[in-house]
Amino acid sequence: MAAHFGRLRKGATTTAVAAVAVAALSASQAPGVTTDDLGRQSAGAAQPSGDASTGGEGGGATGDSPYYTDLPPLKSPNPSPSASPTTGTTVSVGEAEAGIPATVLDAYKKAEAELRASKPGCNLPWQLLAAIGKVESGQARGGRVDASGTTYSPILGPKLDGNGFALIADTDNGAYDGDPAYDRAVGPMQFIPSTWEWAGRDGNGDGKKDPNNVYDAALAAGHYLCRFDRDLSVQSQMNAAILNYNNSTEYLNTVLSWLEYYRKGTHEVPDGTGTLPSHSSNSDPGTSPSPSTPATPSTPSTPSTPNTPKPGGGGSTSPTPKPPAPSSPAPSPTPPTPTQTVDHLEDANTGKLTATAGSAFGAKVAVRAESKASKGVAKVRVRFTIIGDTDATFTGGESVATVVTGSAGTATAPALVAGEKAGDFTVRATVVGRVLGGLDYTATVTPRQADTLTRTGDTALTCVPGGEFADQVELKATYKGAVAGKVAATATLIKSADDPTENDKGPYFKDADGKTIRTLTDLTTDADGVLKLPKLYADDATGTFLLRVNTTGGAVLTVELKVAAAAS
Repeated sequence: MAAHFGRLRKGATTTAVAAVAVAALSASQAPGVTTDDLGRQSAGAAQPSGDASTGGEGGGATGDSPYYTDLPPLKSPNPSPSASPTTGTTVSVGEAEAGIPATVLDAYKKAEAELRASKPGCNLPWQLLAAIGKVESGQARGGRVDASGTTYSPILGPKLDGNGFALIADTDNGAYDGDPAYDRAVGPMQFIPSTWEWAGRDGNGDGKKDPNNVYDAALAAGHYLCRFDRDLSVQSQMNAAILNYNNSTEYLNTVLSWLEYYRKGTHEVPDGTGTLPSHSSNSDPGTSPSPSTPATPSTPSTPSTPNTPKPGGGGSTSPTPKPPAPSSPAPSPTPPTPTQTVDHLEDANTGKLTATAGSAFGAKVAVRAESKASKGVAKVRVRFTIIGDTDATFTGGESVATVVTGSAGTATAPALVAGEKAGDFTVRATVVGRVLGGLDYTATVTPRQADTLTRTGDTALTCVPGGEFADQVELKATYKGAVAGKVAATATLIKSADDPTENDKGPYFKDADGKTIRTLTDLTTDADGVLKLPKLYADDATGTFLLRVNTTGGAVLTVELKVAAAAS
């Protein structure tokens, strides 16, 4: 996120000191950016909204931007009262802090409900989203959002230009953060643009993914925390998720403090009336003075010495000319970042990418970031994206993964896991923060297979003309001796062993409308490899008939069906 003003000590709470800090920051901001009453940066209403991807070279969803460090009130049976600045009414600090703006609270709870349906194993509590929203943006600046949940003006973090923060060059051409040079964290949950590009969600159903909308941002944060099949009811996994969001032990402890506080009870307050934090983790010196120390007044200039009159005359002597000030040395050029030195990506011995549906791929995509001299470049973010009509994912269920290159310049994507859709898809590797040609890899998912079919029973299948078979045909499929579940199959009543065309007489199945059919398609074995066919019926023809079942992978079984008149 970004608490967007200089370092503020926790003991500093006076209005006068806070005003000094805000004024100092306001003077240093770029044109078109204003501050609210907390000194947080916000762009004008005409600022374009945008979108975004993965963590910076320094870390996760926020690029390890600054955050609010205010802690919840201490648990006390008699919390110390304070007067409301607007009404003068004495209120309990603890009760005020427990209030969450109505729309923001609704967004957190809706995100929890969606995650419980889509990723029930994650066990995401909405209070965790509230805790992160508190330290990231003060609950969207106290709930300053419109009816759809969009902030009245974008909430922006500081430029991630390496000056006291991570160095993340622009990845979105300023579409989300309005900055074409460097990325900034954006919105109530403070996503950097490159993370939002793949993690963004449409939480309010308006067809857009807007990091400035609290419904979209809360849902995206929930999915981000639930990555890698995490179970957030396990404390170690929750800690890992929070640290992945912003890689700081102090951040983790602050979020956990608010989580525990909100779990003890919260209540809804009107939008725009939430309490606002006042202390930031921003340790960048010089951004604003410490609020506990008044700004030092400038030293008055020394008055000039009066000119000495010339002896015997009424005029004044000319002042002695001052020597010219020495020119300052030219600043040394800023060295390029590792990302800026990358010239291209090379394959790093990626194996053949094939897998059977539902299984993991044996090979992983590996690339090497190289300079013009073909030397490996370390500490570069490489994004791997799954493209195409497929349900394959990386381990953890995501379709995008970002990996930082190691000392040799190599980045290896997480393992691919095939879904149920067979066919080809593409894995694309690109350098985050550079417009360079990427590398495309073709991955192939083959259908599940069976090489053997057997009947699960040995009872003869017989029927009288015009009747129905007492037993249904049940088969079991295996592949190399193992159960072959979810394997596609077809069943056809054929004319003879030498003529596999569909028969026009004898036993038949019925479709949903009760009509006669003799070929069944779109059959699938269950998880145990079992396939139970629908009930069979007989027309007036008698004799021995054949039912042939085929599966993907080449398994074939022919079953005899006998139709004969009942014995007298």
